[in-house]
Amino acid sequence: MSEHNAILTAARSGGGAHSPLKRFLAATELDTRLLGMVGALIIIWVGFNIFSGGLFLTPRNLWNLSVQTASVAVMVTGMVLVIVSRNIDLSVGSILGLVAMVMGVVQTEILPSQLGLGFGHPMIWVIALAVGLAVGVGIGALQGVIIAYLKVPAFIVTLGGYLVWRGAAWWVTAGRTVAPLDSRFQLMGGGPAGSIGAFWSWVVAGLVGLGIVAMLYLGRRQRRRFNFPLRPVWAEVALGVIGCGLTLAAVAVANSYPWPVRIAERFAEASGIPVPESGLFISHGIAIPVLIALAVAVVMTFIAMRTRFGRYVFAMGGNPEAADLAGINTRWVTVKIFMLMGALCAIAASISSARLNAATNALGTLDELYVIAAAVIGGTSLSGGVGTIAGAVLGALVMQSLQSGMVLMGLDSPLQSIVVGLVLVLAVWLDTLYRRNKA
Repeated sequence: MSEHNAILTAARSGGGAHSPLKRFLAATELDTRLLGMVGALIIIWVGFNIFSGGLFLTPRNLWNLSVQTASVAVMVTGMVLVIVSRNIDLSVGSILGLVAMVMGVVQTEILPSQLGLGFGHPMIWVIALAVGLAVGVGIGALQGVIIAYLKVPAFIVTLGGYLVWRGAAWWVTAGRTVAPLDSRFQLMGGGPAGSIGAFWSWVVAGLVGLGIVAMLYLGRRQRRRFNFPLRPVWAEVALGVIGCGLTLAAVAVANSYPWPVRIAERFAEASGIPVPESGLFISHGIAIPVLIALAVAVVMTFIAMRTRFGRYVFAMGGNPEAADLAGINTRWVTVKIFMLMGALCAIAASISSARLNAATNALGTLDELYVIAAAVIGGTSLSGGVGTIAGAVLGALVMQSLQSGMVLMGLDSPLQSIVVGLVLVLAVWLDTLYRRNKA
């Protein structure tokens, strides 16, 4: 009976029972805005592949694209909550630069020389990451307190932070680049050693597939428990097939990108592996920074959708006055939002510095632009109250795809900035039209 009601509801919401696409979208309850972003991403990929002479849609470029997207994807998950709560954070790139510099100094100078742990000590990367998280959370707490308790607008506080933390990053080492970083710390940046290989990538794919099936099953059981309309069984199966299929395709691409020839030969020589005449194929598999970004996205989605804190954030963004009257401590929630943003900046700093094997003063420059743009493109409303983690991560992939494609085409950096700016304005305009029509 419930399934019958769901089918009737789907047909009515589709606006026409004779449209298979509308019936499919209504039955599966897929977000049409998210599907539109996927369509735009496909157009971007195909377009850049054509104009770059087939260089874009290669395993090597797609693998590098995933690694390049990781740090922005981590930060944009926090920016969603910041913008949903009707705030903004312009300092994320500068926080990333400062935290990266602090972690670099800790693992290359303080721990080996002053505390005598010695280079290569297995605890160096753990301590450095913990210090970075503490610094990031501390900066976020400071900015959050000023915004929430001193009532200074978030735009002004974080604009000041943009300048202060960038200057502090230079002050830590007087402009000196810190390198090389700890070998274990470098694994968070990707590369041949910072990937999990073909076998474990397929294991991850299997676990993700099981997770998708479990989510669909538990979601269906919850709907039945609370007497909510059920999706048709074929719709559940279709969602599972789509999710598992995309996962398998992504892992297949990651596994088809081999190690560079010289690195593979050195590895074979050190391991006593004979090198065949056709060459040694060692798959990269999924990069560790990509796994970190996916894990952060899953945790942040749970926080936003399944916790009291997440519900408070959306309530604040939807109607701050009503949230206050409902007894929500909006000031403390605001502080926690910025503390969480600081922690995510620290994670992104570890990925970015590990990828470069260095902490530089330029690290994180303009990242605030890409993070905010990714959140807005992903459907986060600047007026607050609306936003999804999945959409924002997809927005980060769109932004990075634009940058990567323009680099492959040889476009100058100023022109790349112009394109990014135009895309941001276009995204806000489309968001305005979408919400106006929906209302």
